[in-house]
Amino acid sequence: MKKIDQKIVGYEVVTAEKKALAKAEAEAGQKGNIVQMHEAVERPEMLIGSTYKIKTPMSEHAMYVTINDMMLNEGTAHEMRRPFEIFINSKNMEHYQWVVALTLLISAVFRKGGDITFIVDELSAVFDPQGGYFKRGGKFMPSLVAEIGDVVEKHLKMIGMIANEQLDEQQQKLIQEKRAEYEARQAQPAASDDSDAGNFPPDAQLCKLCTTKAAIVMDGCLTCLNCGDSKCQ
Repeated sequence: MKKIDQKIVGYEVVTAEKKALAKAEAEAGQKGNIVQMHEAVERPEMLIGSTYKIKTPMSEHAMYVTINDMMLNEGTAHEMRRPFEIFINSKNMEHYQWVVALTLLISAVFRKGGDITFIVDELSAVFDPQGGYFKRGGKFMPSLVAEIGDVVEKHLKMIGMIANEQLDEQQQKLIQEKRAEYEARQAQPAASDDSDAGNFPPDAQLCKLCTTKAAIVMDGCLTCLNCGDSKCQ
């Protein structure tokens, strides 16, 4: 029997989406000199940036997250916008050390290239042992790190790296009908937009699918007015 001197040092779960992305990138590379994001790509003097404001009940000071993007293959049919670096600024110095470390790590992942969308799931899975909070709109955030992950997800959707799943017209119409019926039964106006619960009924429950405080009991079933999830379906 032949002895194997090698050992497994790590593994990666390859999904169908990752296989399709790798295949598409390989085919694109064969068709021409198409530049993909990688560590050797030099930073230009000017990048396109987007800044997002995070205001949590955990601090009196807001946090500002800036993500700068690089335009690859500009002016060609293969033009793409990819994140290059991230900066997080706040007057609150309590989280300074881990915020700096987090920005360096996320920026390194951005410049690595390939499928970087996994970072959203990793950040969203971080829970604060002291408990999370509800952000404006009624969505539950298990930690400040998770909300930074939510910002990254929003940005990746904006530049087209993550598909922006939206409800179709039929689902939106059904939700509007359910909401109108519920408010008529309760005979009370919906919460104002300035409320932390957003524009959903104040007695709405937390939806387990979209983690938004927008689920109401209709016809004996818990129905979410945000994502449309219902046990009756």
